[in-house]
Amino acid sequence: MKTILVTGGAGFLGSFLCERLLGEGHHVVCLDNLQTGSLRNIDTLLPNGRFTFMPHDIVQPVYLNFAVDEIYHLACPASPPQYQADPIRTLKTSVLGSMNMLGLAKQWNARIMLASTSEVYGDPLVHPQSESYHGNVNPTGPRACYDEGKRCAETLFFDYYRQHGVRIKVVRIFNTYGPRMHEQDGRVVSNFITQALKGHNLTVYGDGSQTRSFCYVDDLIEGFIRMMHSPDDFVGPLNLGNPGEFTVQALADKVIRQTGSTSQITRKPLPKDDPARRRPDITLAGEKLGWKPTVPLEEGLKRTIAYFQTLLKEGG
Repeated sequence: MKTILVTGGAGFLGSFLCERLLGEGHHVVCLDNLQTGSLRNIDTLLPNGRFTFMPHDIVQPVYLNFAVDEIYHLACPASPPQYQADPIRTLKTSVLGSMNMLGLAKQWNARIMLASTSEVYGDPLVHPQSESYHGNVNPTGPRACYDEGKRCAETLFFDYYRQHGVRIKVVRIFNTYGPRMHEQDGRVVSNFITQALKGHNLTVYGDGSQTRSFCYVDDLIEGFIRMMHSPDDFVGPLNLGNPGEFTVQALADKVIRQTGSTSQITRKPLPKDDPARRRPDITLAGEKLGWKPTVPLEEGLKRTIAYFQTLLKEGG
């Protein structure tokens, strides 16, 4: 049994990770300030004697009176409406939060994994994006608080690795979806599903030709676990995502068809710095971890739609 700290553990991804780690027999400490996470996501975990919920904002230092073996550092608002609502706090969460977690990892000689993002590539000029690509990011735009915050977090991780020998892992997450996404988090899958189920028109920005790759949450969590268990000399960064590429218009059509909705499409202007194409090169994940996604988009959408149908019936 290990003692494992998960920051952002009450969030969409964090709650699935906590569930997986408990299922493997570990003691899990879930640290979350519930800014974007929810107790609903972990309500079935709270009675477990090996699960501890710690309400805390990682912008502030964290003091533990017990050792931890591993730290999964996921805490940060991850959708544009969430991270743009308080951009300075978003930046502090990425930078100060990472420094605080790296300090804990150094103190306890724990392995620590950063959940970085494909947003570090910005609006990419190469396609698909491999880990060697350094990105095309606007450092002063409205998305910079998240893009540059995560880029700085990666810098901190590698500097702690080189200067202090902290045992780091860095993964870059491409669009992930599944049950427990927040109904109003502003990401395209949850937006389309909730709009379709409510009979509202689906909002497509631009002409819908921009592309995204969608990874189901179970596949991503498997990638997290494999990365954490990889040899110490493999630190990343590592892309985790599904290389299947779909236009936003195609996704809208799939959601309408799978929900049986009569919704139409409403078009709005593209947000500033919105990437035109996004698709991961996961060659390295296959070579180093033997990992690849297994859940097709249609199956993942089916499971996610079922979750939101139950959520809406219960009144959110």
